[in-house]
Order: sequence, then structure tokens, then C-alpha cells
Amino acid sequence: MDDRQRAVQARVHGKVQGVGYRMWARGEATGLGLVGWVRNERDGTVTTWIAGADAAVSTMIERLRQGPTGSSVSKVETEEFEVLDAPVDYRIIVRRFLSPT
Repeated sequence: MDDRQRAVQARVHGKVQGVGYRMWARGEATGLGLVGWVRNERDGTVTTWIAGADAAVSTMIERLRQGPTGSSVSKVETEEFEVLDAPVDYRIIVRRFLSPT
């Protein structure tokens, strides 16, 4: 069995905010035994950082390309990272974007 660990940051483009994408991603990631985080970005994308078994990370990237019902993913960009200290769970990072006054 291959115990290789892998960490990837992915930026998901398309209709991915306001459709439950982050909650869905957390459920998918925890179901695969992955750790990391997910957050909305100002530009309308969603960024996620995932770490865990190589095969599980590959599966998660494919699932990110599909997205939940109601989403429409146009592109997923990924960047590989060395696994050093991974989080112990998978979190949704809530960000408030304030309009300039």
C-alpha cells in the first residue's frame, strides 16, 4: 500500500459562491479523510487547501471539478505543496468582504 502524502491548493472558478460549495467541499474532504480548509475569495472563486493520502487528494480534485448541485465549475487550478505540518481537520474559513465607504 502506498502511504505517500500529498498537499494541494486548488482555486475553483465558475459559479461556486452562494451555492453551498464550501459546505459540500468540507463534507467531501472529510469523507475522504483529508484535512485542510476552504474559503471564498473576493473575485468569486473558492480556494481550498487539502492534504492527505495521494489517492484521496486526487479523488478530491476530480470532485472539485464536478462541484455540488447548483454550481457550475469552469476551471480548477492546482498547486502542489510539500507536506510538512498539516491541519488536523478540514475547516471552512468565513471571510467578510466589506464594501469601501
